[in-house]
Amino acid sequence: MSLISRLSARLQNHPKRIVFPEGADARVIQAARQFVVKKLGVPILVGDRQRIKVNAARLNISLEGIRVVEPERSDELKSFTEKLESIQRYGNTNLQGNPAELALNPNYFACLMVATGGADALISGATLHASSGLRAILQVMPRQQGVETVSSMQILESEEGKFGIDGVLFLADCGVIPDPTAEQLADIAVTTAGLAGHLTNTTPKVAMLAYSTHASNPRLASVKKVQVATDLARRKARELGITCDIDGDMQADAAINPFAAQSKEVAGAVAGRASVLIFPDLNSGNIASKLAQHIADIPAYGQILTGLERPAAEISRGASAHDIFGTAVIVAAQAVDKSYLFPKLKDGPAA
Repeated sequence: MSLISRLSARLQNHPKRIVFPEGADARVIQAARQFVVKKLGVPILVGDRQRIKVNAARLNISLEGIRVVEPERSDELKSFTEKLESIQRYGNTNLQGNPAELALNPNYFACLMVATGGADALISGATLHASSGLRAILQVMPRQQGVETVSSMQILESEEGKFGIDGVLFLADCGVIPDPTAEQLADIAVTTAGLAGHLTNTTPKVAMLAYSTHASNPRLASVKKVQVATDLARRKARELGITCDIDGDMQADAAINPFAAQSKEVAGAVAGRASVLIFPDLNSGNIASKLAQHIADIPAYGQILTGLERPAAEISRGASAHDIFGTAVIVAAQAVDKSYLFPKLKDGPAA
């Protein structure tokens, strides 16, 4: 059973509210319908009600069970404007606009819904440039305690199940930070590991990737950065109480292929069995994830944002309705307490 199927089965007992700021997009409407049909919760489409109705009718999709919200007609508009004014005044954030006008922006409106508890998770990016969607998220959504860095994670799932956790690999950062420092790289590793553990109920095995494996005297600063980040990540994981195995620097083949690890005499809990791959920079992460999707034809979900208090995802403009639905399932599951997502059986380990 795929990760999405497993999480969907559990979500039926803990339905969630997912808000989409690009509510009139055909793919979003299709994904929302599927979310309702599978009884996973309530999708919230933000946008012009008439346009959403027209687009749904063209697709022959019922809006029953789907909530439609127009910012300019919402009872929350005044309080959302005040919230943005407060952020501008006390949050050391340049909103680059009038709070009253920004509150009408579907992206800011959707972020405010999640930040104030009106929705459980957010998915944006279907029609926006990544920078536009991320701006609202980074300005409105609070960070996780003890974490300074917001990054992104892509989830790849191979039907063959050869790699990662039954074929599931978590890749980061593939969409936010171009050239992370060692401290940022450590944050990325820990927050990604935390979410991977939450979604799979396993101990994540984190490989801090580089072009070398356990280099004793690295010639490049980029490799030294990975080594420093590995030590920082181990310490931060302990401080935050996140159970995971972390190793680096490590080449990609030694991280995910047991034979390659053995041939290169790489030992340890992560070698050949990594489920979380942390890339040294955005170039390598983004390129690797797209090559896997388009050459190996592996399903991908995300980008899932990590380091935030509440679940959010910034999808690609090229995402399909299937991709959007899968991402919705993931952020919805992220909003469920792990003890409810994986209840313990009376006579055995977590289900």
